[in-house]
Amino acid sequence: MKESSVKITFSGNPLTLLGNEVKVGEKAPEFEAVGAGLAPVKLSDYAGKTVIIAVYPSVDTPVCAAQNRHFNSDVNQLENVVVLSISCDLPFAQSRFCAAEGLENIQTISDHKELDFGGKYGFVIKELRLLGRGTVVVDPAGIIRYVEYVSEITQEPDYASALAVVKSI
Repeated sequence: MKESSVKITFSGNPLTLLGNEVKVGEKAPEFEAVGAGLAPVKLSDYAGKTVIIAVYPSVDTPVCAAQNRHFNSDVNQLENVVVLSISCDLPFAQSRFCAAEGLENIQTISDHKELDFGGKYGFVIKELRLLGRGTVVVDPAGIIRYVEYVSEITQEPDYASALAVVKSI
């Protein structure tokens, strides 16, 4: 994977993102990850819906947990919208986290196996083999309408901007 031009830090220390940086207006690349029960999940499984892809390093950190709770709450109020919450956590850990937190409105998927999503969307952290933090919004026609690569991964994404775009679709 090639190095991205996107710059991120972890507690102020620079990290390297790998993969293809995606941009608003582009066709969203197809990807495959692993869902609950180890079933494959593809972006195309959600064709015709607005998809919020919530990207985070690990459910076992407070900021990532907050991000999942926030999107779980937000999507409850929206129609024809799905949240794909993606990390390199194993599906078992993601399912356990959602059950413990009572999160039923997001669909957790794992990029641990192939880093297919991370590579195609430019979220792979070279030094950690985890995904960076960010948000991608894909409209029902499969076009990217919003992208955020959070520059400091200990901070939450800009929920308001992402949701404003979702509501405008």
